[in-house]
Order: sequence, then structure tokens, then C-alpha cells
Amino acid sequence: MSHPVAPKSFVQKALARSAGLPVVEVGQVIDARPDVVLSHDNSAAIRRIWLEFGQERVVIPERLAITLDHAVPAPTTKHAQNHAEIRAFVKEQGIRNFWEVGRGICHQVLSEEAVVLPGETILGADSHTTHFGWLGAFGAGIGRSEVATLWATGELWLRVPETLHVVLQGSLPLGVTAKDFALRLIGDLGADGGIYYAIEFSGDGISALSLESRMVLPNMMAEFGAKSAYIAPDQAVFDYLVPRYQARRARQRGEQLTSDEALARVLAGALYPDEGAEYAAVHTYDAAKLEPYVACPHSVDHVQPVSQMVGTVVQQAFLGTCTNGRLEDIAAAAQVIQGQQVAAGTRFLVIPASSQVLQDALQAGYIQTLVEAGAVIGVPGCGPCMGNHMGIPAPGEVTISSANRNFRGRMGTPDSEIYLASPAVVAASAVMGRIADPREVFNSQREVV
Repeated sequence: MSHPVAPKSFVQKALARSAGLPVVEVGQVIDARPDVVLSHDNSAAIRRIWLEFGQERVVIPERLAITLDHAVPAPTTKHAQNHAEIRAFVKEQGIRNFWEVGRGICHQVLSEEAVVLPGETILGADSHTTHFGWLGAFGAGIGRSEVATLWATGELWLRVPETLHVVLQGSLPLGVTAKDFALRLIGDLGADGGIYYAIEFSGDGISALSLESRMVLPNMMAEFGAKSAYIAPDQAVFDYLVPRYQARRARQRGEQLTSDEALARVLAGALYPDEGAEYAAVHTYDAAKLEPYVACPHSVDHVQPVSQMVGTVVQQAFLGTCTNGRLEDIAAAAQVIQGQQVAAGTRFLVIPASSQVLQDALQAGYIQTLVEAGAVIGVPGCGPCMGNHMGIPAPGEVTISSANRNFRGRMGTPDSEIYLASPAVVAASAVMGRIADPREVFNSQREVV
């Protein structure tokens, strides 16, 4: 006599599919076969590990996706040599999904190129691979040796995580963003509060977010210790993916898909948690009670309302990264700064997350607004986020950033301080020369971001 299958969470369904199993249970160790394996500038180091296995060919070249994004353009000879090795490897192995210097940050680019679809599994040598939960995929960051193992075998052991359910009810107040919600959540539960959990976001407050705002939440869950994060894909996600999927298939394979054919493929893998799925905990937030927040040095969970931090002098404001370098982020900054000037003694660095974002921001006039105000525009990529180049602070300086990490030395200088905030707060702080609420720089005729 068969027994009914207990309701399953998203992560249970996704990892069961990845392992080719009918069902999996929390805590079970499975052989995952990811749909996509991501790496970036670290591909050169991964290649050296992989070569120790004695192989000449990667077993899954069609599943590899490689970007050059972390140190671009190459700031040193060593970085340039890494890039040269990666280009040679890509050509030798016939890897189709490769993007050159300037195309942008891996997570943004793979989203724009529809490389990852709902329900798929992507494992990446970048901790923020959780990002792909915005489109209903299972994304997890893994180590370099694990990626080398995937290149060699196409499989990797994973333990099925428990799930935390995070519910956002209502609408965010004017001036409050998904970044603020993420900071509040991490501030409440701690930077280690999500270690090896899968996170499911739901609620009308989530579905009301723009797609670009949704991307912020699973991305930031890497700072919560989460293994993965998930937002249920809806029609807005499908509409985003279909033309991009069509374009990629046509470019790479000469396949001409109708919109209906592309939609059928995008929809085919979408997975949703079952009603009654078991969660380790449920955390519910009222969106109306949230406000702008700042994560103070030197921990992402050292979170305070921006109102408590107003007046802290900053020498640098940085807008960009895989968390908040998209078009709506640049638009928010341009709206805040329009007609203003970057404060004397403060630098405002803006780095779009991708070349597509840069083109769209140019077309919309946002770049002109920012440059006229005294901002500096950088090459699409990670920029100073990990302390390679393009904005490393001096000892003793304070940076307010739209990035995701602020531990000591993250931007390359241990004796500096990093505050994390939304793009609007970063832009307002650039204008004021100190941490500021964006409403401070608006006159009565201008609408608050």
C-alpha cells in the first residue's frame, strides 16, 4: 500500500529534479547534476585544480558559464594573465557561454541572457549565486575545488537544506526598498541566522516588487548564510525571460523559436512549494513598518535606521554591484541627485552591473545627470566591491555603498569603514557629504524616490 507524499518545499522539489529522484527529504545527501555551472575571473585557478585530475576535456562544456567581471579591465599583470588563461581555456573547450571584460557582473549577465530558467539548478564559484532565486531557480555558491569537480564529473554531493519562510505583507512605504527589507531581516536574525537554510520569500509585498527589486533579496541572502533563496516565478518573470531566451537560442544555435515555443520551454521547469510544506520557521513582516536602514561597520547585521546614522561623514559613495547596480538603482540615484552636486571632499562612483544597464541608463539620460553632478562612471563589473581596484578607499576613509558586504578590508583597506544602504541613501549621502536620508535633498516640488 502506497503512502501519500508529504508536501514539499521548493528546494526539495528542485534538488529532487537535479538528482533525478522522485522525492528527497530534508537532510538527505544527493548527487546534484546542475543545469549551469558558473565561474568568473577565478576560472583560471579552478582550471589549475581541474588539471590535477588528469583530464583534457571538461565533461559538461555546454553547461559552463564564465564571465570576466571581478577585476576588469585587468588592474595588474597577474590579473591580465588570468584573463588570458581563461580566454584560451574557453576556446580550447568550446564553451559558448562566455562574456568578455565590460559585459558585466556574472549574476546580472546570466539573468539578462536567460541562461538560467525557473526550476533549474545553478551552482557557482561565487557566493552570491543565491541571486538566481529571483526567477525561481535553485542557486548556490560553492568552492573552487567543487567547481573543478563539476567540470570533471558533472555531479556534486549536496545536502537538502531546511527552509525558512519569510513573508512580506503590504506595500513598502515611499523611499523604502528591497535592500532596506533585506538589511532589516539580516539585522533582526543575525548574519549567521540563515546558515545552510533555503529561504522562501512570499506575500503580496514580494509580488508587488519590480523584478529588479526582487533580485536584491536572494542576492543578499548570501550575507545571511543561506544556501539558496527563492521567489515564486510569475508572469512578469516569464515575460522577462522569453525574448531573452529566444535571442540566445537564435544566436548560439540558429534556432528560431516563436514566442509561444519559448514560453513553453520557460514554463516547463517552473516549480512551486506545496501547500502545507514544512518550514523550520516563518518570519512575517509588515512592509508599512519598515524604513530606510544602514548596515554599519564592520558587519552586515549591525543595522540601524538611517535616521540614527544621519551626519556620519563619508569620503566615498559607491553605487553598483550585483546587489544594486541595475537600471532602477541608477534611476533612483539620478532622481535624488538631479540639479545637485556631489559634496566637496566626497567622491561618487557609479558602476553599472552590465553593459545593457549602462546602455539603458545612457538612453534614459541618467548617466548625463550623474556626470553633470560630479559622479564618476566605471566600467560594468564588480568594481571596488572586493577591493581589487576602481575605488579602493584610503586608510581612515568612510564609504557608503550599495553593495552586500562591509566586513573589515572588504574594499581593500582594513583601516577604512564601509556602510551599506540603498541606492537612494547612497546618492543622498554623496550630495550631503555625510550619511543622509534621501528626503533631505528633495525640494517640495520633487517627488520622493
